[in-house]
Amino acid sequence: MHPHLHTKDNGGCEEIMNALEECHARGFLWKSMGMCSDVKTQVNKCLRRERLERTAHNREVAKAKKEKINAIFAEIDANS
Repeated sequence: MHPHLHTKDNGGCEEIMNALEECHARGFLWKSMGMCSDVKTQVNKCLRRERLERTAHNREVAKAKKEKINAIFAEIDANS
């Protein structure tokens, strides 16, 4: 299973996802013979790259929030 493909988070993969949809639209035999496998692999790699970029960004945001909270608590401890 994969996440919903057409979301704001996966904008960089739009072209590849459209190519996969076009390949799947060619019919069942086209898909079952593995003719879409290369495009599917490209979609998986692109989605992974997008997810890794998103998690790295989220990690940096969380780190900054944690440092801010720790600074506030250190200030409270120093003043009490």
